[in-house]
Amino acid sequence: MASRVIVPERQRDGVFAGKLKPKAAEGNNRRAALVDIGNLDTKRVGGDAGKQQQVTRPATRRFGAVLLANAQANAEKKNKVSNPVAKKAVVKPKQEPVIGAGAEEAKKEKPNTQKSSRKKKVQTMTSVLSARSKVACGLSDNIVDIDAGDIDNQLAAVEYVEDLYNFYILAESSSQIPDYMDSQNQINAKMRMILVDWLIQVHNKFELAPETLYLTIYIVDRYLSTNVTQRRELQLLGISSMLIASKYEEIWAPEVKDFVCISDKTYTREHILGMEKSILAKLGWTLTVPTPYVFLVRFVKAAMADKEMENMAFFLAELGLMQYAVVMFRPSMLAASAVYAARCTLNKTPPWDKTLEIHTGYTGSQLIDCAKLLVSFHAGVADDKLRVVFNKYSSPKRSAVALLAPAKSLLAS
Repeated sequence: MASRVIVPERQRDGVFAGKLKPKAAEGNNRRAALVDIGNLDTKRVGGDAGKQQQVTRPATRRFGAVLLANAQANAEKKNKVSNPVAKKAVVKPKQEPVIGAGAEEAKKEKPNTQKSSRKKKVQTMTSVLSARSKVACGLSDNIVDIDAGDIDNQLAAVEYVEDLYNFYILAESSSQIPDYMDSQNQINAKMRMILVDWLIQVHNKFELAPETLYLTIYIVDRYLSTNVTQRRELQLLGISSMLIASKYEEIWAPEVKDFVCISDKTYTREHILGMEKSILAKLGWTLTVPTPYVFLVRFVKAAMADKEMENMAFFLAELGLMQYAVVMFRPSMLAASAVYAARCTLNKTPPWDKTLEIHTGYTGSQLIDCAKLLVSFHAGVADDKLRVVFNKYSSPKRSAVALLAPAKSLLAS
């Protein structure tokens, strides 16, 4: 019968806690020591010396790494590798309760996660920002989510429409037109008004997009603010500006020969292309700017406007384009003032609500001055010689909003 080696417990770092004092044995001391090193122990079962039972005992990482390094050349670091012999010796039933408990907890947590994700409401960027603004400003809950109906419309860009308009607000400051008329020797505000009136007529003749008109007026003002222009070149500036804006905004832009014809051949092809080159050089090829039209589309939507109110807002905005006095206002303020004046003209109550205040960034009191100017233009447009805008919005196609009485209550206030 082989004698049993008594081995003291090992510390976790693989160092013996005490001295090893084996008993004398006949030939099996070496095997008994290896059995103990292999994380195995022998116990007699039922008095039978031939039967042995394996009991799990924690293996040292250092010695396990040595065994694995001998069996596997490309082993990982010694302190990260488990002993494969020990894995074989581990009795699986002892670990099953731990695994089972974890599995049951995972099963219990998984349905709750699914239920919470199903109940989670998808919010638009507008609703999130509106909620934050309400909390910060202490506003009431009467703010309408104007993008709720466009969630499934990919062209509406509901996810980042608020970020776009936040960028427009920042960009309009750098593209603001300064007061330039005093620097012009041969051009005055009346000449500019005549030019814009004619450009609106050309815009209607070619049936161009609204974006093209607003960008054309911006290019004209930006060029005049950076370059002294002769009176004989003012119409040429307008033609070339519309050509550039058409190339930028239109799918099918008018050709140069069309502008030669519309100017009654006052300018040649070389004149127009030469002015186009001069304009782009002065502007530094910067054409991506937020015009009043960009803000008008958003603010009209925030006003929940019908067709009549929409036409009224655009009518007042185009009257503002003709007047040099409106150049001092930012594009967003001009657009917001047009909506404010349109609501006052159509007797909408209240003239300015929390939804408009949130989406425009302006209060009603901030828009009074610009709105009064627009209403005064409306009051005098019927008797003015420059009637292109008046005739344009007097047609039933545009709800004949030019024929409506101006908001005298706004002028009186």
